[in-house]
This record gives sequence, C-alpha cells and structure tokens, in this order.
Amino acid sequence: MKYLLKRLLQLIPLLLVLTFVIFLSIRAVPGDPVEVMLGMGAPENAKAAERARLGLDKPFIVQYFTFLGNVVRGDLGTSMSTGNKVMYEIVRRFPNTLILALGGTLVAALFGIALGVVAAVRQNKFTDNAIMVLSLLSVSTPSFFLALLLMLLFSLYLGWLPSIGMRSWQHAILPIVTLGTQAMGMVARTTRSSMLDVLSQDYIRTSRSRGVSERVIVYIHALKNALIPVVTVLGLRFGGLLAGATLVETVFTIPGLGRLMVDGVLKRDYPVVQGTMLVFAVSFVVVNTVVDLIYGMIDPRIKYE
Repeated sequence: MKYLLKRLLQLIPLLLVLTFVIFLSIRAVPGDPVEVMLGMGAPENAKAAERARLGLDKPFIVQYFTFLGNVVRGDLGTSMSTGNKVMYEIVRRFPNTLILALGGTLVAALFGIALGVVAAVRQNKFTDNAIMVLSLLSVSTPSFFLALLLMLLFSLYLGWLPSIGMRSWQHAILPIVTLGTQAMGMVARTTRSSMLDVLSQDYIRTSRSRGVSERVIVYIHALKNALIPVVTVLGLRFGGLLAGATLVETVFTIPGLGRLMVDGVLKRDYPVVQGTMLVFAVSFVVVNTVVDLIYGMIDPRIKYE
C-alpha cells in the first residue's frame, strides 16, 4: 500500500505534463476549427464571434489553465461539432475499445505464451523455427491488412461472422483476433527468449538431476520465473491496443474511442481530441502502474524501495 501510494503521488506531475503536451499538440495541427465549422467563406465577424464563444480568442496559457481546471472537476468540455459533452461520448464509446483491448491482450497472452514455451522447449528444431516464422509474420502484418483478410474470409466467403458494428459478441471476434494476432508474435518471441534464459540456470539442471519431471520443470519452475518480461510486454501491448485500436475500429466500423479521436482530428474538434488523448494517456499510465504491482505477485523476491 505504501508503494502504491507513492506511485499515485508520482502520477500527479506526470499527468500535469501529459495534459500540457496534449493541449499543445492538438493546437500544433494545421487548421482552424472555426473555419471547419463555418466554412472558409464565412464572414470574418462571424468567425470572430465563434472564436470568442469557444474561448479560442484568449491567450494560450489562459486556455490551458481553463482546460486544466475543467479536467480537475471532471469536465472534458463540449464537442464543437456535435454539441455533446465529451465525457458523455467517451463513456458511451470506451466499453467497445476496452473490450477490444482486453480481448486482444487475452488472445496474445494465451497463444503467445503457449507458443513461446513450446519454441523454447523445442529449441532449434522445426517446431521452434516454424513458431518464430509465424511470430515474425504476425508482428510484420499491418492490422488493417489483416482485418481486411479476415473480413474477406470469415464474413464474405464463409459468412460465419459479421464484419461491421459492435452489436453482439460475434461482432467482437474478428477485431479481437486482429489485434491479438499482431501482439501474439511479440509475446511469443519474448516468452521464448525469457524461457531459454531460465532453462539454462543451475537450479533447472539440479531439478533435472534429481529426477523432477520435465513438465513440472517447464510449467512450474521455469515459466513462473520467466513471466516478468512477458508481463511487461503484455502491459505495454494492452496500453498500445487501447490507443492502437483506431485502425481496427475504422475498418470494422466500431464506435470506439479511436474513431472518436479520428473524427475529432478531421474536424479540428479540440475538446474531443484532448479528451480522448487524455483518456488514452491515463489508461496507459495506470496499466503500467498495475504491471509494476504484479511483479511482486509473480516474484516475492522483488522488493520496492
């Protein structure tokens, strides 16, 4: 609990820096949101009135502190294009993105760890080489290309699964497989590397000399000690999938945070982009904090100063 409290206190300056970077980055994108809303041919007095209504005529630092004060109160602003509260849009769409990220991470963990263990046990044999080639293909294949292939095969040709929307659990299968397959390769390669390092340790050779079964050595002794780098990769991939589901949500027409952010960027909708980016950043930071706490659960020898 003391370590958790310390980490939470450390998050405060980090989140302050994140809010400033997010606020600055969206305003660095070329384009005027007022011109996007009213059109380039709108009268200058109308544009000026709209900028004043939105508070865009104030100095940058004043706008930032106004945004920061609203964030502290839990108000992410109002969308310039739809007039809806940004928090309402995020709460409505976040479950879809969370389902994709959790499902993709689960697929990557189950298949990636299993393949990595098999590859390590069968080192330099055909099985190992085949798994490494498969993992390289999964890492190298762009998510949007894999999504299109899965849609063609399972939706168009076979007709087994729906291809667009997020109205039932069947709609989530193809997007989750797309995200999980890409992350699976990295998890498999990390698991193999970590397992090979652990399997070469002295206590593993001692266990074998005492007649301990290979299954117990691999799955009880070696795998647990090899999980820390794997958990690190899974934590990073989960945070990456939260933010990286944008392409998949676009291809499968899923109303998630990724599509909301893309629409906000295209319309120069500052509050929407700021809100979604802040949610992604906070989620990533929280996930990495949870991963740090899981280290101690996996290996009790780890002590936090």
